[in-house]
Amino acid sequence: MNLFEKLYTLIILSAVAIGIAAGQIDFLRENSEIIILPLLVLMLYITFLQIPLERMKQAFGNLKFTSASLWINFLWTPLLAWLLASIFLVDQPALFIGFIMLLVTPCTDWYLIFTGIGKGNTALSAAILPINLVLQVVLLPVYLLLFTGVSGTIKLSSLLGDIGTVLLLPLLLAAITRTLLRKKPYLTEGLSTKLSSFPLIFLSFAIAAMFASQGTLLFDNLDLLLSLLLPTLLFFFINFFVGQTIGKFLNFSYEDKVSLSLTTLARNSPIALAIAMTAFPDQPLIALTLIIGPLLELPILALITEILIKLRNGVS
Repeated sequence: MNLFEKLYTLIILSAVAIGIAAGQIDFLRENSEIIILPLLVLMLYITFLQIPLERMKQAFGNLKFTSASLWINFLWTPLLAWLLASIFLVDQPALFIGFIMLLVTPCTDWYLIFTGIGKGNTALSAAILPINLVLQVVLLPVYLLLFTGVSGTIKLSSLLGDIGTVLLLPLLLAAITRTLLRKKPYLTEGLSTKLSSFPLIFLSFAIAAMFASQGTLLFDNLDLLLSLLLPTLLFFFINFFVGQTIGKFLNFSYEDKVSLSLTTLARNSPIALAIAMTAFPDQPLIALTLIIGPLLELPILALITEILIKLRNGVS
């Protein structure tokens, strides 16, 4: 875990504070919005550039693990997200949409870090990563239309166009770049390590720009943190139990159970945030939900990793 990853929460909060301060200057407040989309495209391009899509074949080498992971991530978790949102956030439409977007997008980066800390099967977790990425890109608009009734808020054609710009464009550019670099292996050596900090840098600038354009949104809505706390905690508690139970039922090793738990718990807030800032520019509370989400998620994942290690020591 590099320094940027260790300071993730502090960096995001600092970006919010800088954005709010910059928003007090008229010129910055009126013009900051135009740089958000380019920053998000750059962030996702570099993120996708680090993901070896060719590993998708490896994931199917362990069909039992892959099937369990996909079932939890793309069937069970969306239903759980909808249920929790319907119970706790039904009277807050922006939070409802943001909460759904957060929970239906499995993580494609830092869950590998926690898997390593928890002594899980990082190779298996890395193999499932490209499948998680492709499926969430394809299924996110489906979940939005199915669970949030977003079709009444934004046209399907507009939603698909926004997702195409902010997700498919950088994904295509990353695939082209990796194909070109394959002919020059000396350039790809250590690529992930060299680029690992840049997505967070670009995301931080995008968040700062968003808050510069939206003023004191966070401080005016601190109650959102409390509204999201209970459903978020319930999601992690329930899915941790589900992952461990299914792993035990399928006779997974400790290492594979750790991988299953973390790949079905960690969420991909940067991708969800990129879509929210693009598809819902006039509803900043949706984006705010996706900023608050990881501020709750990261300490919870750290705690869960400690619990997994204690379970491992208890078994041994």
